Amino acid sequence: MTTLDVSPINLLQPDFESDVPAVLLPYQQEWIADKSPLKIGEKSRRIGLTWAEAADAALECASDRSAGGQNCYYLGYNKDMTVEFIQACSMWARAYGLAAAEVEEGIWEDGDKHIQTYIIRFPKSGFRIEALTSRPSNLRGRQGRVILDEAAFHESLDELLKAALALLIWGGCVRVISTHDGEDNPFNELINEIRAKKRKGTVHRTTFRDAVAQGLYKRVCMRKGIAYDPHEEELWMQEVYDFYGSAADEELDAIPSKGGGRWLPHSLLESKKDDTVPVIRFEAPKGWDDFSNVTEEARNAEVTEFFNEHLKPLLEALPKKLITYYGLDFARKRNACSFWPLVEQQNTKKRIPFLFEMFKVPYKQQEEFLKLIVVMLPNFSKGAHDASGNGGYLAEAMQVVYGERIEAVMLTEAWYRENTPHFKSSLEDGDIENMPADQDVIEDHRAFVMVNGVARIPAMGKTNTNNKDRHGDSAIAHLLADYASNHPSAPIEFIALPSASEMEMRPDDFDGWFSDVGCY
Repeated sequence: MTTLDVSPINLLQPDFESDVPAVLLPYQQEWIADKSPLKIGEKSRRIGLTWAEAADAALECASDRSAGGQNCYYLGYNKDMTVEFIQACSMWARAYGLAAAEVEEGIWEDGDKHIQTYIIRFPKSGFRIEALTSRPSNLRGRQGRVILDEAAFHESLDELLKAALALLIWGGCVRVISTHDGEDNPFNELINEIRAKKRKGTVHRTTFRDAVAQGLYKRVCMRKGIAYDPHEEELWMQEVYDFYGSAADEELDAIPSKGGGRWLPHSLLESKKDDTVPVIRFEAPKGWDDFSNVTEEARNAEVTEFFNEHLKPLLEALPKKLITYYGLDFARKRNACSFWPLVEQQNTKKRIPFLFEMFKVPYKQQEEFLKLIVVMLPNFSKGAHDASGNGGYLAEAMQVVYGERIEAVMLTEAWYRENTPHFKSSLEDGDIENMPADQDVIEDHRAFVMVNGVARIPAMGKTNTNNKDRHGDSAIAHLLADYASNHPSAPIEFIALPSASEMEMRPDDFDGWFSDVGCY
């Protein structure tokens, strides 16, 4: 039998005679002391809870079965955090003086992928710490301790939890550690079930302020080799909160964002609803795709008639001295081709005067509609088109007419990353004043979610709960319109030529004028 006279709690208590502080802070010690089969860590970023978990896991794997030893399986959602955990376990094993093999690196076949893995073996106990991918099937047939780190950000977390909790049947344990990623995330639902006594388990909640109050900043000072100063601690903590900005509630204070990870809160969108903004929708009549039966002239005539009746009066009512922009999300067979104009007010805030959407309209008729509309936009400065797929055709057609005032945008992750923050800020700060009071428009905007840390519309699937063929269409058009207003085209400067009568009436005013302006 392997006998270990160490434990994370006893070994890491303070030495009062030498005035050396405990290695683990109080919240870390409380986490390790809790031996519940299912334990949840609801936490702030970067407070060292996973580091404390590594301390417990290393000791458990080094103990023989009679002392509670078992294998440990760690599942992080990226390589960096996996390497960090394995290195922490290795460090703890050395600190305890435990016999452990060097970290083994291998290749794990996950379907058609080959993923690097890491294992630490403890020869005396026969157990190991092993990093696995977050595929639920990887836990089948295993027994031991399962650690789901940053669980809220794993794909298929529901299925992963089911697979992990199955290990409890034969005496295993599950540790679920994460910051939040929305109200409706399975991580938050699991916490609520435990707090509602619908599921057995314990929850440890540690905010950033809790961690600082229990000595986190003092550890930062020790690591940097600087003296602790309470005033500097306050400044440091405020700097961290300033860094996270509007995300601090979720990232630091363990408060899940409203709407299950939805990027734009429902309350924000509701505050922008304006029932005076008309939504004009045109659906191509049956037979328009049968080009042998419906001529181009007939289709264009119907476009003109619809434009004159529904859109021209709205365009004529626009203030003539204000600047206009637009964004367009392209669609042809499915979804809506959404046109979102913006008018910049005298106070520089932007308003939408109307929303126009086309359904199943052929390319040439979409082009016809756009040319009729844009030519009537007063002081038109910039239009941004979704140029993905066939959207590039419509963007090019408009570029022929308006040149650099039309920008073809590829909606890549990098583009979303750069431009969605400004869009959300414009909504929150009131730079964008209104949007149509339309259920489909609201649902389009609610379709924005965080994907890999970037706000975007998911690539696949419908986004409308009424089962309509929509895919965040008006929201993308709105985002593109905001982008256009934030990247206006350079104004064309010119000097108007005087008329002949003006020159005759005031010849002195124009003496030498042609040479001054470069005309000879």
